[in-house]
Amino acid sequence: MTRPHHALRTGPFETVPTAAVTLAEVSKIYPGGVRALDGVSLTVDRGRFVAVMGPSGSGKSTLMHCASGLDTPTSGKVFIDGTEISSLTENRRTELRRRNVGFVFQSYNLVPSLTIADNITLPLRLAGAAADQEWMRTLAGRVGLTDRLSHRPAELSGGQQQRAAIARALIARPAVLFADEPTGALDLRTGRNVLDLLRELVNELGQTVVMVTHDPAAAAHADLVLIMADGHIVDTLTGASPTTLAHRIATVEAE
Repeated sequence: MTRPHHALRTGPFETVPTAAVTLAEVSKIYPGGVRALDGVSLTVDRGRFVAVMGPSGSGKSTLMHCASGLDTPTSGKVFIDGTEISSLTENRRTELRRRNVGFVFQSYNLVPSLTIADNITLPLRLAGAAADQEWMRTLAGRVGLTDRLSHRPAELSGGQQQRAAIARALIARPAVLFADEPTGALDLRTGRNVLDLLRELVNELGQTVVMVTHDPAAAAHADLVLIMADGHIVDTLTGASPTTLAHRIATVEAE
């Protein structure tokens, strides 16, 4: 087992001023007594790329949903950019997500009738904020869509649509970007390009990224990889190859 990297701490809760996301003894129990998370504690520092892996039913998606404010834990606390969110009302949580959290999913969820420029700036308009055109153009350049801003989603390839979704997720300058299987609908080469883009955002812009994936090759792009099983974080690996990660997942599944 590789020793945990300093950018991610699991175990007793600790307040970390630079943390993008902190979970303190978070549990999630669904109706029927299914315990999806069981006292999970971790801290993700700013400017890190963290991947979450595990067998089906291990709790990785629930971890992301609770960490991002999409769901509320049964017990424990969740902090995003220093703000404790688990006790907020739904309206306040929604406001915080719009300010501090970006989402990228397997499906691009672009609005077909809007141009790519309008899709990218949509979160700001929904929040009642003026669109920052300079930042939008900067993001468009970063994701390679400068010449596609007037196009509609249907005129773009799958990889370009996912790049537009990433730009949209970053338009509000979120503290953390959560990505749920962001390459699941893409071919191998296009998926690798998207992962390279996420890596560049971390390295060059200091963006914090937390990605849920089943793909060892995708997870290998991250600084750290959390391995989950039965609602617990059972391992944390740094610098692991796809082969090492695939073997570790197979070991967890066999236990």
